[in-house]
Amino acid sequence: MRRSAAGLAERLRDEERERAARPGRRTFLLGATGVGAAFALAACSGGGNSASAPAGIDVAGDVASKAGYSGDLRLVALSVALENQAVGAYKATLAAAKAGRLGTVPPAVSTFVSTAMAQHADHAETWNSVLTGAGKPAVTDVPLSNQKEVAAALGRATSVSDAAELALTLEDQAAQTYLYAMSHVRSASGIETAATVAPVEAMHAAILRFVLGRYPVPDAFLPVGKAAKPSLLTV
Repeated sequence: MRRSAAGLAERLRDEERERAARPGRRTFLLGATGVGAAFALAACSGGGNSASAPAGIDVAGDVASKAGYSGDLRLVALSVALENQAVGAYKATLAAAKAGRLGTVPPAVSTFVSTAMAQHADHAETWNSVLTGAGKPAVTDVPLSNQKEVAAALGRATSVSDAAELALTLEDQAAQTYLYAMSHVRSASGIETAATVAPVEAMHAAILRFVLGRYPVPDAFLPVGKAAKPSLLTV
């Protein structure tokens, strides 16, 4: 994916210019359920088979962030933040395991955590290339309003299951955010990127369910009820 980042950024710039020339058209604004619900660490519910908007969705306008991210680029900035959050969570999990705070950690789980962390870093790099290619600042940290809550949950983890529950929440959120974007974002290049990243996040989630002793694929169709909303961004 990194090899195509420059071309993706160029297409996004062209599409942003085209939108600016037609201001009457409505621009995508991604939304979702509340932040607190996203980190309840509850077992996944089943049955979602539609990409219709979750409760509280707002697709009525184009709101720029403090850093100037708007339209599809606002979604890109959110995506980088989600990926950075996942990298940090897996890094903290590895540190906790090394310190013995999670009990016995099977080698296969350690391999999964290291691999997933590297893949999230690749995703973040690709999304950031889109931002910088479009003349916007890269997102290098985790500018999300729920980051303190996530860090606190990681600090309370005392077992592999605790860490896996949190990781599953993050993976579900990312996969469902990208799925929702595929049917609502107007940029063909944005859809392409979301479509190639979302399945990987869903596979991570399936592995985590297996680690937790659950059926790996509980839904016939991937739902969108846990998708993130741009207001989660603090930049």
